[in-house]
Formats: sequence, structure tokens, C-alpha cells
Amino acid sequence: MGARVAVAGASGYAGGELLRLLAGHPDLELGPLAANNSAGTPVIAAHPQLTGHPGLDGAVFSATEPDLLADADLLFTALPHGESAQLAARLPGHLKVIDLGADFRLADADKWTQYYPGPYAGQWTYGLPELPGARDAIKAAATVAAPGCYATASILALAPLLAAGLADPADIVVVAASGTSGAGRSARPDLLATEVMGSMSAYQVGGTHRHTPEIEQNLYNERGSVPAPLPVTLSFTPTLAPMPRGILATCTARSSASLADLRAALTAAYDHEPFVHVLPAGRWPATGATLGSNAAHLQVAADTHAGRAVVVCALDNLVKGAAGQAIQNANLMLGLPEAAGLTTHGVSP
Repeated sequence: MGARVAVAGASGYAGGELLRLLAGHPDLELGPLAANNSAGTPVIAAHPQLTGHPGLDGAVFSATEPDLLADADLLFTALPHGESAQLAARLPGHLKVIDLGADFRLADADKWTQYYPGPYAGQWTYGLPELPGARDAIKAAATVAAPGCYATASILALAPLLAAGLADPADIVVVAASGTSGAGRSARPDLLATEVMGSMSAYQVGGTHRHTPEIEQNLYNERGSVPAPLPVTLSFTPTLAPMPRGILATCTARSSASLADLRAALTAAYDHEPFVHVLPAGRWPATGATLGSNAAHLQVAADTHAGRAVVVCALDNLVKGAAGQAIQNANLMLGLPEAAGLTTHGVSP
């Protein structure tokens, strides 16, 4: 038998994707599956895509009780922002925890207060394995904060350029589109099919989106030899796309670097990465190609007219942007092969 893992918030979209991936994981055993509002109901009623799995067909959701969840080697928390911190405070210290929410991503308490309700709970190890030094930190950690979906795409796109001194950290613009599953499973009128189909819309424009400080914080940490007083300044505009899942982030920064140098920086950073792929010249990322996979696809251009570097990143917001990345972290924390239970190949069309 493998390591036993529990999931809190198992009835949501990220929770369901966790269950799908964990159900096929060769080294992990499913433990308690908690969902307060769905406690006592069958797992497959919320996630019919899991019908037929021998460990889930007869399973029911439990209440989110710390003593029950502690009967595991590792716990995934896929809860609304603020709830993970409340639960974590009641868990035993020996339990390894990976949070898919925002509760432990930020180092700056003032930034938390600016963007989130509720008290600041502190910072855990940031779980983006492809960043320099991150794998060793994740392996040594008992608690890990998995990055947000927009943040994953933006940081993967820009961090190598900043580290190489090829982009101006004070002039970064990201415009990114997300599928509707990024908003969670709660019913909202603006997410009805009749509102979303055939339409795109921007939201939380003007630096108000909660991933803004997370992206700035982690790009600042990767700015390489740029002098410390120079901040990372991000203009971030999220948009809602008429698709269930996926992220397409167009990330630009002021730069005079050549295309060859930009591409060399990305290739050097990701050439040996199992899940991050710099596409061949002339091919641009598409969300459909990463659907269902833990992959991120990147392409870069040098906009000599505007003096900017442009990096486009596509990924599945529920996999590399949430559940898959969390499992990638769990594999590292538990001493398993990093790619176990995950695929780099998408499902298309």
C-alpha cells in the first residue's frame, strides 16, 4: 500500500480533479474525503466522471473534522480562501499539508489585508517546483502552498527572463484568459451558460485581482542580478473565456533583448523539466493542447516595434494550475517520483 492521503474540499472542481488524478496514482491510497456541505452524500453524485473506480464508487463525503483528516500521511486542502488557515490551526503538527488556496502564499501581511478578507495566517513553502531551488525546499517542507493558476502561468513565462536580466521588472503586463471552472463550483448568475457562451469579459481590472501580489512577490524573488530596490510592478487583467477550463496568459515586459536571447533563457530554464515545454519556433500555445495534463506550453517573441518581450503560456487551470501541481508537490514531499500519477500529454480536441 502507498502513502495515505486525505482531501478537504473534495466536492469542488479542484477537489474532483484531485480525486481523478489520485485514483490513478500508483503510489498513493485515498483516505478521508471531506466536504462539509455534501457530507453523507456519494462522491460520484458530485463527480460522476469517477463512476466505476473501486475506491470511490461506494465512497461518501465526510464532514471536515481534523481528527478524521489526520488519519493520513498527507492532506490536500481545496477550500475557499480563508478556510484552510482555520482548518490548519486545528490539525496535528505531524501531518503534511498542501493547500490549494491562497491562505499561505503571501509573505507580506499588508498585501494579504489589501487583497483578502480575514486575518493573515503566515506563509508556507511556495510550491512551484520549476523555480530555482524550489524542489529542495518542497522536499524538506511539511506544509506547502500551491500557486494559483494565473500565477503559475505568469511566473513560468517571465521568471527566466527576469533571472537573466532580459526584462524590466518595473514594467510587466499580463492579460490572461481563464475557463469558468477557475471561479469555483458555487452557483453564480454571471457564470450561467447563457451569460458565458459566445462572450468574453474582463473582470477585476486595474490591479485588483488577488493573484497580483502573488505574481509580483515571486517574480521579485527571481529577478536575478537586478538591484534589490527595484520593485516588480505588474499590470494584470484577467478575462473570462467561454470554455470550462484552461488558462492562456500573454505576458509582456519591456525588453531590448533579441529573440535568440529570450528563447535561450526559457530553454535553459525548462529544457530538462518534465512538464514545462518551450514550443518549436512558429507554434503558439493553445489551451486545448494542455487539457487534462500537468503541462505548461510556452512560446516567446521579441516585439522590436514596442520594445517588449512577449511570452505566451497555456495550461489547464485545474491540473498544472491546481490539482496536478499539488500532486507534483506531494510526490516531492513523500519521496516519490515527481511525475507519478501525472501526464504531460493533453486531450485534444
